[in-house]
Amino acid sequence: MAGTSEQKIVIVGAGGRLGAALAREWREEFGVTGFTRAQLDLAEPNELRATLGKLDFDVLINAAALTNVDYCEEHRAEAMRINAEAPHALAEICREKDARFLHVSTDYVFDGEKREPYREEDTAEPISVYGESKREGERLVLDANERALVLRVSWVFGPDRPSFVDAILQKARAEEEVSAVADKFSTPTYTKDIAELLPPLLKDSSVSGLLHMAGRGACSWQQYAQWALDCCHRLNIPMRATKVGASSLGEMKSFVARRPIYTVLATEKYEQLTGAAPRDWHDAVADYVRDYFPRA
Repeated sequence: MAGTSEQKIVIVGAGGRLGAALAREWREEFGVTGFTRAQLDLAEPNELRATLGKLDFDVLINAAALTNVDYCEEHRAEAMRINAEAPHALAEICREKDARFLHVSTDYVFDGEKREPYREEDTAEPISVYGESKREGERLVLDANERALVLRVSWVFGPDRPSFVDAILQKARAEEEVSAVADKFSTPTYTKDIAELLPPLLKDSSVSGLLHMAGRGACSWQQYAQWALDCCHRLNIPMRATKVGASSLGEMKSFVARRPIYTVLATEKYEQLTGAAPRDWHDAVADYVRDYFPRA
């Protein structure tokens, strides 16, 4: 992995799925300081300034967010405070310290009406409060700090915090019949892959603005779940279910917020900048199941 031990990196959201993975994967390559939600309250801009202002760092990565889509729908002010106002404050802190700022955003900034991968220049038109708050965060960050890099990711999974793939496999272990939504599409993205793909961008301050980073390919939640289940069977991990049934987004009556149907992210810009490419999502999921899903 690229990088030098001299580079000091602060990770906000180090207790989350992505932040924890970055802190773990980079600890031998960089000087990493991580802040969990309990250690740093994003809802308090004065606390952000008091805590971070006295630190010496080269890069600050904001991997923290209010990500519960339905909760955000019913708590708009809180979503805006955490997902928009806090990143804005972090961007200003980094500008004042002449440090690089990398803010993690989401595929949910798009309305899902396209049927081909979204590029960075495509118009972001979110259809939920969560998406609105993340889009506003992007706008405020880039307005406050022209050197900032906003990284959009999709369907992030990894060992540090359970996600969709963990939930569906646990259910398939206990029940013979499981199902997942078959008419919503994006790309699973492994936190370990993000940790490997990011370092070339950390020192290069010429890379700014919006950038998409996701696994290669596309799938529905059902296809994602079926592949993960197939990987378990190939590894002889005991599972009661063999097939993942198909349900529709419209059947998900428990959902409060609207979800975009198609949010596959194009990664050509990253590939042109670095000469590297994300790997296919099938390979990433297979590695995750092999390395981290419990055998019993």
